[in-house]
Amino acid sequence: MSVRAYKAFDKTMQCRGFQFEVGQTYEHDGEVAACSSGFHACENPLDSQYAVVDLSGAVSRHDDDSKIAAARITISAEIDLPQIISDGIAYLMGLCNDAFALKPDAAASGYGSKLAASGYGSKLAASGYGSKLAASGNDSKLAASGDGSKLAASGDGSQLAASGNDSKLAASGYDSKLAASGYGSKLAASGYGSKLAASGDDSKLAASGDGSKLAASGNDSKLAASGDGSKLAASGDGSQLAASGNDSQLAASGYGSKLAASGNDSKLAASGDGSVCMSAGLGATARAGDGGAIALAYHDGTRYRIAVAYVGEGGIEPHVDYRVTDAGKFVRAGS
Repeated sequence: MSVRAYKAFDKTMQCRGFQFEVGQTYEHDGEVAACSSGFHACENPLDSQYAVVDLSGAVSRHDDDSKIAAARITISAEIDLPQIISDGIAYLMGLCNDAFALKPDAAASGYGSKLAASGYGSKLAASGYGSKLAASGNDSKLAASGDGSKLAASGDGSQLAASGNDSKLAASGYDSKLAASGYGSKLAASGYGSKLAASGDDSKLAASGDGSKLAASGNDSKLAASGDGSKLAASGDGSQLAASGNDSQLAASGYGSKLAASGNDSKLAASGDGSVCMSAGLGATARAGDGGAIALAYHDGTRYRIAVAYVGEGGIEPHVDYRVTDAGKFVRAGS
């Protein structure tokens, strides 16, 4: 048996002290049990990141999520955020492939319900736990209130809303809107101009299309965007925001937040105490709250360098936008 899944590693391609290498296959001796023994990965790429792996031999799946363990693992290829989002959407859509054909408007209240629609402007609603809703037509509307629900839409202008905990929402069409209020929700969009909003703690939001908007108000939320001109905002404590596209805007008001940008001309603003702003792209501006730190990349004419500033030291003030000069000096933005 062989299964395609996804696995996370640290920067040295290690996991729990075991050294992996792309292109290599490794064998596990002994019992295989998900979350206990064997090589572990996730069938749903939104539950993990960084590498695609192929699992074979004895296989064990976890009942509560897409974790899977196997006796043999091959590290096939590294993977980036846009591909993770695209594969995640395809995974969720695939979960509903066995759903029977329904009318354009359908509703279900039982646990584990499955609703699928392919026509434009379809409306699907489910209130039972663990429901699955999928729509491929434009301007579809999907709503679920039960915990652990999965919603997927591939048409443009779709709207997805979930209020239960641990829900998963995925959209690949342009101008889609995704909203979740339950704890631990996961939202992913690959179309341009998508809007993602989550109010529950520990939510994860990811968008790869240009001009996307991501907002989270719960604590310990994670927001990631790879498209140009994306806007990310978080108000909960301990939030993490990352953007790789140019002209991105990242803002966080909670304590201990972390903001990272790799695209050029990004704007980072963190008003909570103890926050950290980092940009690897040129032309960035950043601000941090009391006790915060700022790290910005610049080019001195010979090579790229990183300048670091600490709020309260060297004249760096809280809640003030700074940029770095070609000499590596922090100055107020606009000066």
